[in-house]
Amino acid sequence: MAFFRHSHFTLVILTGLLFPSLAFCIDVTTLLSSFPDLSDFSRLLSDCAVPDDLTHRSSITLLAVPNSLLQSALASDDLTHRPSILSDVLRYHVLLQYLSWPNLREIPPSGKLVTTLFQTTGRAHSDLGAVNVTLNARGNITVCSLSPFPSSNATFLSLVKTLPYNISIFTVDSLLLPYGFDLAASEDAPQTRLNITRILSDGKNFNVAAAMLLASGLIEEFEDDEHGAGITIFAPTDTAFSDLPPAENLQSLSANTKSVVLKFHVLNSYYPLGSLESIVNPVQPTLATEDMGAGRYTLNITRVNGSVAIDTGIVQAEITQTVFDQNPVAVFAVSRVLLPREVFGRENGRMGMAAPPEIGLPPENSIQNPPGHMETPPGSGGDVRSNGGNGDMEIFFILLAVCFEY
Repeated sequence: MAFFRHSHFTLVILTGLLFPSLAFCIDVTTLLSSFPDLSDFSRLLSDCAVPDDLTHRSSITLLAVPNSLLQSALASDDLTHRPSILSDVLRYHVLLQYLSWPNLREIPPSGKLVTTLFQTTGRAHSDLGAVNVTLNARGNITVCSLSPFPSSNATFLSLVKTLPYNISIFTVDSLLLPYGFDLAASEDAPQTRLNITRILSDGKNFNVAAAMLLASGLIEEFEDDEHGAGITIFAPTDTAFSDLPPAENLQSLSANTKSVVLKFHVLNSYYPLGSLESIVNPVQPTLATEDMGAGRYTLNITRVNGSVAIDTGIVQAEITQTVFDQNPVAVFAVSRVLLPREVFGRENGRMGMAAPPEIGLPPENSIQNPPGHMETPPGSGGDVRSNGGNGDMEIFFILLAVCFEY
């Protein structure tokens, strides 16, 4: 019996280490039950089935409105008798990122954009399902709706509960409404087919990524992958593309290689931000891995300084924003274009463009040196030259490679 108890305990520990999303399940109503001043807010969450939307999430921040402030807010916005509308308003109070007090104190003056659960419904126009969290000079932390002139805002009051790094519950002094929120909208309205390029275009800062994706003809392939395990797209911002050095210009790549690079930005599984933050196996295959072979075109995903970092072996990018998150599709903004080392390598100590992976040019000296011959080490004074016949063979292979590319 003692062995069974120890084995069971070990199994629980291993489950938590290997499958953190299975070991922790967010139960908002249970956490709120210990705070009588939030009982009305908790009841509304349950009535609107919002907790059901959180079962597969592992990192959120909940903004709860105390009873003393909630009823007047509901009455002023005429939401009491509109449960379908109220559901989306409550979803707007669920931030899809774990934020602690130290995180909030480090927010830059420009603020921090955070996606809410409302954005995942597909009913939020453009990126208006996100909020901007700001910190002013007096230390007050405010959350407001997105628009040139925010129509709704609330101030953080206190931290109610935190379970690092899964959930934080803060009280705020007002109910939040998304900008341009249509009170006549219905939760039961039919949803349109998901359009990835439209999502990127509506994001306002992904015009280059949207144009390249549309020109590549990969849209149907991506949408087919949605129906399997889902997909996760890392979309470089327009600034990320403009920061590329001339040697790394994607426009100079062949159409096939460009498609491979685009697929390199996509995981063939749905990962919300919380799952990426607690990912067990950091080396993740991409859609390009499926085409080019196991172990190639992989991304190393880790948590660095509180953010999700994506390392390609050449560049390291950070996730800066959740653009869209609705199972089975997640779209995240990344700070840099993800350059695969299989395409962009190092030549003569500088960053340069390697041969496109689908061509496979023969390595230098592979023709002159027979099998088993050891190449003369650099700097040893050896003189390796190609004779005329071997030079002709090299020209032949280069022309053959060019023909294949075109």
